[in-house]
Amino acid sequence: MTTASHDHTTAVLIVGGGITGLSAALFLARRGVRPTLVERHRSTAIQPQARAFNPRSMEIYRTFGLEEQIREHESLLADMPEMLGADTLIGAQRFRVDMLAEVRPGDISPTEWAMIDQDELERLVRAHAERAGADVRFGTELVSFDAAPQGVTATVRELDSGLESRIRADYLVAADGNRAGIRHRLGIGADGPGVVGHAAHFLFDADLDEALRGRRFLLAYLDHPTTGTALVPLRQPGRWMLGVPFHPQQGDGVEDFTAQRCIESARSAVGIADLDVALVPPAPGWSRMVADVRIGASVAHRYRVGRVFFAGDSAHVFPPTGSFGANTGIADAHNLAWKLAAVLHGHAGPALLDTYEAERRPVAQTTMDTAMRILTARHHAVGEEATRIDEVAMAFGYRYQSTAICTEPGTPDQPLEDPRAPSGRPGLRAPHVWLDRAGTPVSTLDLFTGNFTLLAGAEGAEWVDAAKAVGATLELDLDSHRIGADLHDPEDRFPHAFGITSTGATLIRPDGFVAWRARTTPERPERQLHHVLTQLIARNAGNR
Repeated sequence: MTTASHDHTTAVLIVGGGITGLSAALFLARRGVRPTLVERHRSTAIQPQARAFNPRSMEIYRTFGLEEQIREHESLLADMPEMLGADTLIGAQRFRVDMLAEVRPGDISPTEWAMIDQDELERLVRAHAERAGADVRFGTELVSFDAAPQGVTATVRELDSGLESRIRADYLVAADGNRAGIRHRLGIGADGPGVVGHAAHFLFDADLDEALRGRRFLLAYLDHPTTGTALVPLRQPGRWMLGVPFHPQQGDGVEDFTAQRCIESARSAVGIADLDVALVPPAPGWSRMVADVRIGASVAHRYRVGRVFFAGDSAHVFPPTGSFGANTGIADAHNLAWKLAAVLHGHAGPALLDTYEAERRPVAQTTMDTAMRILTARHHAVGEEATRIDEVAMAFGYRYQSTAICTEPGTPDQPLEDPRAPSGRPGLRAPHVWLDRAGTPVSTLDLFTGNFTLLAGAEGAEWVDAAKAVGATLELDLDSHRIGADLHDPEDRFPHAFGITSTGATLIRPDGFVAWRARTTPERPERQLHHVLTQLIARNAGNR
């Protein structure tokens, strides 16, 4: 072991280089905060993991200019988004459904699902994060850390050299995965059933044309060799991943999955007793063929301890059904990044950071409950019962309630609202409305470029003037647009979607959520906007 003689200082230390940590690094760097990320693995993911990223995640990446490149790297499997349930692959089906047919956003979003494997997405996000200035260090593990009221001091080790160094950070983001090492070191437990199952995952090559019968799918739930078996096609034609549940409480372990048992499991799942099966390692040079994958469901009791924040699988674990895990982690990173940046730049008071847990933890609780219902349905239900879930509402309709939202009286006390009938209420994602800028279609969502944004009605010129004045007074970048004047609203949808009149205004946060609105123009709009904004960002005379 070698100890370095120098320290490194950073505003934010991110531990974990999965999709949540890398996204957090990108979002912070694009907001002028240069984070340091450490990840003990030497590379990004080597297996697909998540394979479908919902339109809300794509809206987020669209804001940072990644959408087009993500589309260029979509999987060759993107044209076959079916999911099926069956006894065996060659046997009788319980259900078969287009995974996206019922969850396409339609008029709700300017973008669509992205069928990109997580390993591909991680490589893209890492490249953009580094290009934006993030200090990304793979092959570097966290050895220890001390979280004091004034900041965090961490010791990290480069795996190849053994070199240790200290990193001093204002804040630490723990995105260290479902084993949640940092969270457990801080003594924070979790609610939920915990580990609900184990599965042995392995890869194999086989010609399954006979069993496929022309079907193309992204995922198949099979009842053999045991209920809950999952078969997934990989990018390389003829290569498959099989997940077979096993039960440690009954004395079964992943070490019992010998090569022969894996081959017999694949044959049983497909339904062809003499199928030619060749096992392959998950990566070139790997000797371990079988992975023990834990299926869990839990939500951390807390999302913050002092200057340490938990995000992604460190904060919540969901069963893989529903494609919720990675998408929820991306939204965690998006919510936290703008708040950290605002506080670090002196634009907001430290109390703003308390709203991260207040907003994201209830979303995780609702998501976990939903994922557990889906898990049971996919393994046991038949027909529509296996897929009945409003994933559009899950992606777009969750509501925040915190001091960073001016919740209106009469707001329904429910975690989700139907985004197909947008209300524009504070706490909800801002509705998508197509506008026209000199003949070019522009979504309202494209107007949110990282600052607070005020959208006023066609007769709301006073609001635009007020936004300029308040932005100058608070030394805060505050964008403003008059819809119907600066930007054409060809279908006159904006006032109804956002719940204001032509003289009203709505204030959108940097993460695209409605923070506050005024249906009409008051006598002194500048005074009202100043009061609201200072409240939302926990600003007072002592903050700067």
